[in-house]
Amino acid sequence: MIDDLLRGLAAVLTFDSLLLVAIGTTVGLFVGSVPGLTATMALALLVPFTFTMDPLSGMVLLGAVYTSSMFGGAFTAILINTPGTPGAIATTLDGYPMAKNGKAELAILVATVASVVGGLIAVIAVIAMASPLTDIAIRFGPAQYFWVAVLGLSLIAALSTGSLFKGLLGGALGMLIGTIGISPLGGESRFLFGYSQLQGGVQLLVALIGLFAIPELIRLAVSATKSVDVDYSRGSESLLHAISLTVRRPWNVLRSSIIGLVIGIIPGAGNNVAGLVAYNEAKRSDKNPSSFGKGNAQGVVASEASNNAAVAGSVVPLLTLGVPGSPPAAVMLGALMLHGIRPGSALFAESGTLAYGFILSLGVSALALLVVGVLGGRLICRAVCAVPVTYLVPGIAFMSILGAYSMRNSIIDVFIMIGIGIFAYLVRHIGLQPAPIALGLILGPIAEQGFSMSMLRGGAVHDVPAYALFDNWMSWALIAMVFVTLFWPILQEARRKKTEAAEGSE
Repeated sequence: MIDDLLRGLAAVLTFDSLLLVAIGTTVGLFVGSVPGLTATMALALLVPFTFTMDPLSGMVLLGAVYTSSMFGGAFTAILINTPGTPGAIATTLDGYPMAKNGKAELAILVATVASVVGGLIAVIAVIAMASPLTDIAIRFGPAQYFWVAVLGLSLIAALSTGSLFKGLLGGALGMLIGTIGISPLGGESRFLFGYSQLQGGVQLLVALIGLFAIPELIRLAVSATKSVDVDYSRGSESLLHAISLTVRRPWNVLRSSIIGLVIGIIPGAGNNVAGLVAYNEAKRSDKNPSSFGKGNAQGVVASEASNNAAVAGSVVPLLTLGVPGSPPAAVMLGALMLHGIRPGSALFAESGTLAYGFILSLGVSALALLVVGVLGGRLICRAVCAVPVTYLVPGIAFMSILGAYSMRNSIIDVFIMIGIGIFAYLVRHIGLQPAPIALGLILGPIAEQGFSMSMLRGGAVHDVPAYALFDNWMSWALIAMVFVTLFWPILQEARRKKTEAAEGSE
């Protein structure tokens, strides 16, 4: 192992590999910062360019694009309240309020530092614990996926900034939108309204653009004033301030990185779930949870650290089992197979230099984010904030329409995006926030499929359909986490009232 690790490190630190990292990081940053463009799309377009490369060089390029694109979603999440990638949903919750408070540049730098740290922690953990972590991931069945989805849905209690009922209503609406299309098990058509184009359901990125971008565009057009500004007063100290904010709570960034790594390993869970879970844990453990959602930098740290840690996590099942943990990992699996390499248990023994070199290249790509993120972040931030609203609104609207159309080359997706956006703008006035709706849309199909398959398995094996939901220790561990997440806000509120009563009596 040590020899393969050293040979992989030497191969990654060559000039050619470092140049590929720089190119991939720049390309990924652009892809991630444009709503509608996905890492999967970029990787699929780049795969043909890797045919003339050796396998490790090709994977270094693809890994850099993957890593950087996951980070690039933070730019639009912070500046225009629109997650460029699904993993940046949680970044909008505190990143955009920081931007509204004149700290847009600081928020981007905090996201950059957190992404770098989270990515490095995950790479070190993957190298040290790839085999044990894979053993846990392979034990995940439909019941565990169901409870993971329920755990994610329980975060609505934490994401509800006002009424819990309105938060739950938003989550239910998101789950309802997620049922549009063909049933994953029975094959029935649901809520197509006569349009066969809806058989594939509502695309996640199309819905996210509608939920987050369109309401903001309407608000900007109505008010004709921007709420995002740049604080130039700190100058070169902004990066040092961002590093200080990130390492000030080392347990937050470490916990968020571990959450992102573990959830990234679970095939299908995705970095969007990782970001929301990490954000909830950061808020739950903070001494002042009410500051979250109002511009708390620790919320940005938690979201971005877990987001990038999930990238390294998703390659663990890819390399050890030949099972991609995410859609971008599926494209990289195809690239490996086109080079005649079959990922699996024998990969580390037969091509250890390639396996360890690819994992180490993700760490090098994370370090490259620090340079590209700081330089590109300041340029993008100041450019967006300097553009007049009369040009900014039509420009973002054009990119949103282009991004929605490019998902399936369907004009129906554009109308869906606009319809969801108008709906989201209207319901904001009655207190329904986009985050719970997005959470329900993401996790609803996962919960439905996991529940249905578990019930079928329980009825066939145990004659008791519900038995399969509880026949594994991991299910009970996830159930315990669900109860902790649900009741923790109640306990915190009781503790706060008790403290206030004690202070009042004194």
